[in-house]
Amino acid sequence: MRLLLVEDDNHVAAALSAVLKRHGFDVTHARSGEEALQALVPEGPGFGVVLLDLGLPDQDGYEVCGKIRKRTATPVIMVTARSDVRSRIHGLNLGADDYVVKPYDTGELLARIHAVSRRTVHEDAAAEGESALRLGAVQIELPTRRVTVDGTAVQLTRKEFDLLALLAQRPGVVFRREQIISEVWRTSWEGTGRTLEVHVASLRAKLRMPALIETVRGVGYRLVAPAA
Repeated sequence: MRLLLVEDDNHVAAALSAVLKRHGFDVTHARSGEEALQALVPEGPGFGVVLLDLGLPDQDGYEVCGKIRKRTATPVIMVTARSDVRSRIHGLNLGADDYVVKPYDTGELLARIHAVSRRTVHEDAAAEGESALRLGAVQIELPTRRVTVDGTAVQLTRKEFDLLALLAQRPGVVFRREQIISEVWRTSWEGTGRTLEVHVASLRAKLRMPALIETVRGVGYRLVAPAA
């Protein structure tokens, strides 16, 4: 897999590139936001994942993430020292697929890279099965991966869409956290649980329907179908 590493610290980049290459990645190193954007031109080589450090010398990392998402659907993993939920939600709203908080374990990073690089769990099912799901004001178009609320489009990241589509297929049914992580992230790795919480919070905010996804303490989540 080709991976774009956006990191301004050459020592950090060299060490991380060595690890990634040992695990089979073809790494391209960009030292600034501008270098990263130039590498992501349509006629470029194409990447499976972008690993984006937020502490860049020329542009704010969040701004770079937003620009990346406008030109490509390549999964983006943010690397940040900011561990508060608000910062993570902001990154997800800009189009990031996941985040890793410094300092991180190399195994954690590799697990997240492999998770976001896999095809999303509903892409094939959407092409073969039901084309749309409607829940009150919310409509989920599976083939086009489009979500609207009262006819207004809501921009979701790939994982946010996959999570919403999974819950919406069986309104009222409680999905265990482990089941959601397995089906949406394609992994059983326990550390993904925090990512799930952030994605749920982001969905509630974007849809402006905080009661739509209910937390079932100690178990998981369920989608509460709006009253007709």
